[in-house]
Amino acid sequence: MTVTQTSGTGAEPLTDLCASAEVSHPRPDGRDRYTISEVAAFTGLSAHTLRWYERIGLMPHVDRSHTGQRRFTNRDLDWLAFVGKLRLTGMPVADMVRYAELVREGDHTFAERQELLRATREDVRRRIAELQSTLAILDFKIDFYADARRASERF
Repeated sequence: MTVTQTSGTGAEPLTDLCASAEVSHPRPDGRDRYTISEVAAFTGLSAHTLRWYERIGLMPHVDRSHTGQRRFTNRDLDWLAFVGKLRLTGMPVADMVRYAELVREGDHTFAERQELLRATREDVRRRIAELQSTLAILDFKIDFYADARRASERF
């Protein structure tokens, strides 16, 4: 999902991209109509998960074909990539749904969205520190055993 607003000075637009600018899409914009199975294959998410995301409000409105089949766009793929990053952070689904609701509500929710992301960033930083500490212990133990093996090989 892309949100464009003018900056505080009104001079230039700000763009809220949900994925990095380097994301490549299978099809160019304008020809980007994907079935649910294509999106499942591209994202690694199951069709069931994609339907669930839509049902709980995590996905924005997904267009439908004249036969009622979902038709996803590159914007939907960008949104799903962003949701995937949020999942990796450990953000609870309820918070992800709240974030999606805030995006749909518009620009006046920037402060609340920012706070949700700041809190998640702090959780991620705590987990990274915890993992770095754990890694240091593992490195110590691996070095200990390597030294012990070298010492035992000398005798």
